[in-house]
Amino acid sequence: MYTEDDLRQAVASGAISADAADALRESVRQTREAPATDEEHFRLINSFNDIFVTIAAVLLLVAMGGIGDALWPVSDGPSPLAGLLVAGAAWGMAEYFTLQRRMALPSIVLLLAFVGGVFATLIGLIVASFGGDNFDQNQVLAGLLVSGAALATAISAWVHWRRFMVPITVAAGAASLAVTAIALVATGIGPDNLNENTILMLVFTAGLVIFGFAMRWDISDRERQTRRSDVAFWLHLIAAPMIAHPIFALIGVTDGDNIGVSAAVAVLAVYIAFGLVALAIDRRALLVSALAYVLFALTFLFDRFGAVELNVALTALVIGSALLTLSAFWTPIRRAVVQPLPQDLQARLPITAAAT
Repeated sequence: MYTEDDLRQAVASGAISADAADALRESVRQTREAPATDEEHFRLINSFNDIFVTIAAVLLLVAMGGIGDALWPVSDGPSPLAGLLVAGAAWGMAEYFTLQRRMALPSIVLLLAFVGGVFATLIGLIVASFGGDNFDQNQVLAGLLVSGAALATAISAWVHWRRFMVPITVAAGAASLAVTAIALVATGIGPDNLNENTILMLVFTAGLVIFGFAMRWDISDRERQTRRSDVAFWLHLIAAPMIAHPIFALIGVTDGDNIGVSAAVAVLAVYIAFGLVALAIDRRALLVSALAYVLFALTFLFDRFGAVELNVALTALVIGSALLTLSAFWTPIRRAVVQPLPQDLQARLPITAAAT
């Protein structure tokens, strides 16, 4: 199986001409009766060897973490040595499996291990130096130190991106910056003035910022034929739960079983709005992130209106049928959503297939 990235590399190396590559893309598009944008490609697994290498890499990373934790245990937090060994091992393996072999799944796992290892190292050093009790007594200091650790992690993600250019790296860096901003704002507000709704609004705001950043990457590659599209995919995947969870939490879905009929209806209305946005930008991340909430809301509604024994089955039937229908007719439905939009906005969205 050849990916879009393989096709671009073949053109760059002169193996095939750009015209031949375009002809191949057009042939695939006509076969599938959908433009490449609607397929939302991203590289995850090239072959079973990706899984084999990933398993081996995870085992080695776990071993590095265990060794570091045994040599330098920290009672109140992660071991700095464990994080350092994990980050170092992840970078070393990426030099071969990412830079030379260009293996997709191992590259993703190694990037996450590197970023997580760096953050764990910094948090471990902070805890080892100041102690967990000092954090409880001085929460402002704790917030500033966590913000600094998250910012340093974002910088390390940027260094990793410059070296390996793994698409998910930008999302990891954006998430680290989001943690930095949220921690700084929370520290500025003060622990006494913080509540759950404030934290939810901070997360929601950060999600919107990352979503806007993702759209900038999407706009720069409307045909989704470069690495920029892969970067946008991971950014949308990070932004979606940060947007969805605060909205549904504020509606009251996460409070318990008795959410009320109005809240359940509100969940369905928000999910429909998410669906329209997902169709317009041609990204399914919002629909996936909000799926658990709408399943819960529909189950409640069926239960409230008498279908007690079949509420779960009916919920699965309705949502499953709706999502399958949406998937099967994504292109014409998306065209119907996009065409009424202003021309300036259409020019910034991913290309839509012409009606036949």
